[in-house]
Amino acid sequence: MGTWGIGPFDNDAAADFADGLDTAEPERRVEMVRDVLVRTIDATGRLTDADEAVAAAALVAAQCPGGEPVDEGPETSMPAFPSDLRKLADECLVRVATDERGPAANWVDPQDAERWQAVLANLRTVLVPPPATVPLLDIERPA
Repeated sequence: MGTWGIGPFDNDAAADFADGLDTAEPERRVEMVRDVLVRTIDATGRLTDADEAVAAAALVAAQCPGGEPVDEGPETSMPAFPSDLRKLADECLVRVATDERGPAANWVDPQDAERWQAVLANLRTVLVPPPATVPLLDIERPA
């Protein structure tokens, strides 16, 4: 069937990745997520694991403050992901979103492409929230 929606698990490759996570031993799941993120970041040429990498990034984001649960992903619960996966997931999403030959270029409907890019941007916001701002003090100057 290919791709049927803009969600991280709305395509065959990501659904297969979810199935693989479901059948893997619990202690292997963290490494499966890490492996697909690193492979995508380090890839040269075509990003063959981009759909799985977006799904993995969504799983990591789901465990972050402000993250949303993954509805269509693995049926088994995921272990707690180490904090270093947040940075990897963010780097991976940047790579996927900007790859001219990857999923970003495959959308037929421009509105779907924009909505998909918005999903990636939302995931990135959760993975790497903007730095806290410190209000400037209003200091009166002597006259």
